[in-house]
Parts: sequence; C-alpha cells; structure tokens
Amino acid sequence: MLPRSLLPIIGRLWLIVLLATHCIGKRKWEYEPLSIETYSTDESLLKMTARVDRIGRGEYAISAEIEFKYEPDENTMVEAVAYRSSSGEENDYKIIPLSIPKQNYVEFMNNNYKDVVIPNLGGCSNLVKFEDKFEPPWPKNTYKLEKCVADSDGFPDMVPEGYYKVNFTMSNPVDWGFVLIVKISTKFM
Repeated sequence: MLPRSLLPIIGRLWLIVLLATHCIGKRKWEYEPLSIETYSTDESLLKMTARVDRIGRGEYAISAEIEFKYEPDENTMVEAVAYRSSSGEENDYKIIPLSIPKQNYVEFMNNNYKDVVIPNLGGCSNLVKFEDKFEPPWPKNTYKLEKCVADSDGFPDMVPEGYYKVNFTMSNPVDWGFVLIVKISTKFM
C-alpha cells in the first residue's frame, strides 16, 4: 500500500503521461478528398486517370491508373504548388508554403517521394518502392492506386481548417500531373 502523501504525486505523473501520449506527434486534422483532375500533354508517353471513391459513410479514397511509357531523365522536373481557401471559392485560394519547389526528379524521388509518397501510397499501389536511394531509371509500367487513403505521414500535425488545392506537375519530355482538392477539418478525439 502506498503512503497517502504519494497519491497526489502519482496522480499528477499519470496525468502528464496521458497528456504526453495523446498530444505528441498525432495528426489533429482529417481530410476529405473532393476532386482530382489529371492532365497530360502527350498521352502516347503518359496517360493518367484518377477519381475520388466513396469507401464508406464519410470515408473517401483516391484511385488512379498511370500508364508510364517514357523514362524521365536529368532534365525531368517535378513541382507541387499548394493553395488554401477558407471558403472553397476559386478566387479565394492563396499560395501556402507547403509546396515542393521545382527540382530534378531524382532529387524529388530521394526526398518527398521517399518520405511522403511511399509511406502514404505504397501500401495501396504498385508504385516504385525503395529504402535507401533511388537509382534511375523509373520503370515503364502501368501503375495503379486502389482506394488509397493517405495516413498523412510526412505532413504537419496541425493544419488550419479550409480547402486545399495541390497542383502537382512533372515536366519534360511530357508535361503531366494532377490537381487535387481536399477539405481539411479539425479532428475531434
């Protein structure tokens, strides 16, 4: 039996442990994909289709098929520009700093792709996976994403509510990409 004088101390320690486990490193927001539009300037080199699938009540996922028929090289560039809107109105979107600056695709593969794409989409797709360092070439293949729900690994823990639009572009020798719109809301535990 513990002395009564230790009970308040143990109670405070237990409270600190509970708060720490519920506050550290947990995403405090949830998202709903609203739309995804794809584009390609040359479908003989790259053809992409994508859609938002409803997988349950209030649950949505992304499915896509990418016919990759070319090998990116040192001149192939990747960029993602992110915007936020509190209303969802097109003229209300403002650029935000969660963008990926224009960079060579190998640099993108060894950073953002490895740290964000693989953890979030690797389990629901046949996208290229690697552990240490990406070594070109990117294999020509048809890549399929089947009802992917990103866990948001690699994203901030806290994000303001609103509508977010991401324009992902890959360029040279073909310009292609997608525009994804999601609604972010605060997650209630």
